[in-house]
Amino acid sequence: MAKTNKGTIGVSTDNIFPVIKQFLYSDHEIFLRELVANAVDASQKMKALASSGDFTGELGKLEVNIGLDEKHKTLTISDNGIGMTEEEVDKYINQIAFSSAGEFLEKYKDKVDSIIGHFGLGFYSAFMVAEKVTIDTLSWKDGAKAVKWSCDGSPEFEMSEGKRAERGTTITLYLDKEAAEEFGNKGKIRQLLEKYCRFMPVPVVFGKKQEWKDGKYVDTEEDDVINNIEPLWARQPSELKDEDYLNFYKALYPMHEDPMFWIHLNVDFPFHLTGILYFPKIKERMAIEKNKIQLFCNQMFVTDHVDNIVPDFLTLLHGVLDSPDIPLNVSRSYLQSDAAVKKISGYITSKVAGRLEEIFKEDRAALESKWDNIKLFIEYGMLSDEKFGERAMKFALVKDTDGKFFSLDEYKEAVKDAQTDKDGNVIILYATDAQGQYSFVEAAKAKGYSVLLLDCELDSHFVNLLETKMEKTRFARVDSDSANRLIVKEERVKPELSEEDKNDFTELFKAVLPKEFEYTVEADNLGADAEPVLLTQNEFMRRYREMSALGGGMNFFGSAPASYNVTVNMEHPLVAKIFDEKKALTLPEDKEERKSAVADYAKNSNLVRLVADLALLSNGLLKGKDLSEFLGRCGDALGKAYLK
Repeated sequence: MAKTNKGTIGVSTDNIFPVIKQFLYSDHEIFLRELVANAVDASQKMKALASSGDFTGELGKLEVNIGLDEKHKTLTISDNGIGMTEEEVDKYINQIAFSSAGEFLEKYKDKVDSIIGHFGLGFYSAFMVAEKVTIDTLSWKDGAKAVKWSCDGSPEFEMSEGKRAERGTTITLYLDKEAAEEFGNKGKIRQLLEKYCRFMPVPVVFGKKQEWKDGKYVDTEEDDVINNIEPLWARQPSELKDEDYLNFYKALYPMHEDPMFWIHLNVDFPFHLTGILYFPKIKERMAIEKNKIQLFCNQMFVTDHVDNIVPDFLTLLHGVLDSPDIPLNVSRSYLQSDAAVKKISGYITSKVAGRLEEIFKEDRAALESKWDNIKLFIEYGMLSDEKFGERAMKFALVKDTDGKFFSLDEYKEAVKDAQTDKDGNVIILYATDAQGQYSFVEAAKAKGYSVLLLDCELDSHFVNLLETKMEKTRFARVDSDSANRLIVKEERVKPELSEEDKNDFTELFKAVLPKEFEYTVEADNLGADAEPVLLTQNEFMRRYREMSALGGGMNFFGSAPASYNVTVNMEHPLVAKIFDEKKALTLPEDKEERKSAVADYAKNSNLVRLVADLALLSNGLLKGKDLSEFLGRCGDALGKAYLK
C-alpha cells in the first residue's frame, strides 16, 4: 500500500459516534477495559495459532503495555499479538460491528483459551474520550505490511502503509479536553486497570515499578504488571489450601473479617462457569452488604450487579463468578434475558445447597458454630427459592434457649411426647428475645416444655413457611398465652361468670390499660401461682403484623392497631379480692352509667392498677411516666410495709 487511502466508515447511520457515546457506552470509563480486552484477545489468538501449528515463528513474550503521556495527553494500548493486515483493518475497523472474534472462535474453538470480545464495537468506545484515534498494526502473516489508520471522530478515516516493524497493534488515543481532565493522569489510569483488568489472562504492564530513593519515587527496571493472570477461581480446587482462599478473600475485601466458608464453582457443561463464593461473617444482620459478587467474562471484570445471575438471597454472598456464556448487551453493562442465565442461577443455587448439606453431614459442629451468622442466608433462601427450600429442610438448624442445636426433624422428634396437643399437633414454642421474654420461657420450661430461640428478622415469615412444610406442626411464641394454655391437651373448664361480671371486668381493665391498643378481656383459671393478669398477643395477628412490617404485603394487618388478650386469673388471690370489691359496689342499672362507675372504681383502685401494671411490665409496655409512677407506688407500699 504505497499511497494513503481515504474513505467513509461503513455504518448505517450518518454518524455512529454520538450513538456510541450516548447509548452504547454510557459509562465512559469502560473504554480502557474494551481496548485492553481487544489487546488481550489479539494475544490469545496468537497463542492459539502457535498451538495449532499455523504459526511456527518465535512467539515472544505476549503482554499488553499501557502508556500515558501526561504532557501531550495521549494514551497508548500496545500488544504483540496477532496484528491486522490492510484487508482486516478494512473489514473489522471500517465496517463497524463486524467482529473478528466470532470468526476466529469458530475456526480455532479447540485451541483458544478465551476470546473476550464478541461485538466488534469495543474499539469504537475509544471515541468516547478521544478526539482522534490511530492504529499502528502489523499482521503475523508472512509478507504482511504494516498499516496505519487514523480517524478524528467523524465517519471519515485515513489508511496508509505504516512503519511498525514488530508483529502486533498499538492504539493511540488523543484525549479530548474533557477526558484529559478525568483520564489524563496515571493515578486514574491505574485505578481503571486495577478495577477492570486485574485478572485478565495476559500480563498488563503499566510502566515500571517504583521505589523510594533520595526523597522521591523513581522508576526501577522491573515492569509494573497490574494483573494476576491465573486468579484463584481459574485453578483446580485440589491445588488449593484454605490459606489460599482466605488470602484471596482479603485481597478482594481488605477491610472485612475472614469468611466463614466458601464454595468453589467449576462447571464445563452445559455452560462454562467458574468462581468462588464466600459466606461473609455478619456483625449486624440487617446491615448486610449486597452487590459484593463480581462478575467476570474470561477474567475481564464486567459488573458487580449480578441480580439476574445469582438468586436474590445469594446476592448476600461475596466473591467472583466468571462465565463466557452469560449474555451481555453490547456495552457489557447489563445482562440480557436468556435461558442460560436461568440454568446458571439454578446451578449456583444447587451448589450452595450441596455445600451446606455436605457440611451438615461431615462437620456438624462447624455448621453449628457458624449458624447464628448464616441463618439469615438460609431462611431468606428457603423463603424465596422453593428448590433451595426443599433441600434446606434437611440441613437447616434450630437452637433452643439453652443453646443446643437440632435439625428440624430432630427437634420435632425430641419434643413430640411433651408438646403434642389434644388434636395431635406438635406445638413448637419459641422466643424471639430470651431475656425480654424470660418469665414466659421459664414458665414453659417449668412445665417440661422446650423453647426455641428464633431471633432472626425473618422468623415471622419463616415459622409460617415451616408450618406448611412440617406435617401436623404449629408454632406458638412463648408469650402468646399462659404456659397452661400454650399446649391444650384436654378441654379446659373456664370459670362461670354472669354476663354483667364479664362486661364489668372488660370495662375495669380497659380503664387502666394504655388507650392506644385494643383489648379482649376474658376470665380463666390459671392457678394460684400464675400471674393475676396476663397480657398476650394473639399468635396469628402478631405474626402477620410482623410479616407486614417486613414487607409481607399484608397491609390490613400492618395498619390495624395492636391488640392484646387480657386474661384475668380468677384463681389468683389479688383478682379474687378485686372481684369481691367490685361485688360490694352499688352499681347503677343503666348500662352506660354502670360502665362509668366500674371505670371510676378501677382508676381509683391501687390494687387494680397494680395487677394491670405488672401485666404491662412483663410485656415491656410500662414506660415513661407510667413506669415512674408505678415504681413510686411500689416504693411507698414497701416503705409502709417495712415501717408497720
